[in-house]
Amino acid sequence: MTQNPDLVLAERHGAVLLLTLNRPDRLNAWNLDLEERYFALLDEAEADEEVRAVVVTGAGRGFCAGADMEDLAQVGNPDPEMIARMRRRPRERPLAFRKPLIAAINGPVAGLGLVQALYCDLRFTTPVAKFTTAFVRRGLVGEYGIAWLLPRLVGQSRALDLLLSGRVVLGAEALAVGLADRVLPGEELVPAALEYAADLAENCSPRSMAVVKQQVFQAMDSDLPTAIAVANKLMDESFRHGDAVEGVESYLERRVPRFAPLGAG
Repeated sequence: MTQNPDLVLAERHGAVLLLTLNRPDRLNAWNLDLEERYFALLDEAEADEEVRAVVVTGAGRGFCAGADMEDLAQVGNPDPEMIARMRRRPRERPLAFRKPLIAAINGPVAGLGLVQALYCDLRFTTPVAKFTTAFVRRGLVGEYGIAWLLPRLVGQSRALDLLLSGRVVLGAEALAVGLADRVLPGEELVPAALEYAADLAENCSPRSMAVVKQQVFQAMDSDLPTAIAVANKLMDESFRHGDAVEGVESYLERRVPRFAPLGAG
């Protein structure tokens, strides 16, 4: 199927790629066409050695209002083509993205849109952005791993509060409970996310960042001795990699490091 490039806009800012979900008339509601375009752009960004970090935001006044209601209306009787497209690749694809992925949440984020935001490594937002799980208010349940992710971010009781009530949380509370990592005025949101991503792109080893992301997710389901053993092995490998030499030399010479691009995974 030919993708519609207008559904997700791509804009380069040096080594940072800005992706903008672009269905502003629908608060960027998630549908299969948008999903396929977004995931394809992530694939391209991962393969592009010049892209070292990605920021994702929403066009207009919202980030992503969740699954498009027109798609939800077909849930009880989905056509075979829709089922085939949904199975084409896992919806949790962003979790496997090896480069930093930062969400700049500029407005309402709900349901599946919130899940996609949680799949990002960091979430920047505004004081007035609205967060909601929404599922129980649509007769649904926590989907696509949110019941696994959310307690690890905010704790069990807070996760149950957000999932059971489907209540709206604004940016300040999102920061306080751990849903968000930065709260900024709306006009500063995307620039701040791009600036943060640019710092990672310029000063941090792509290989090290990819390994650290893998470490964090693996450690979430392991005990401390296992995590330490894995870290020791990975550290030995790091010492044998050229980035370790470059990291020390660039520090001693007080210059920007010239780390190698991330190779194929």
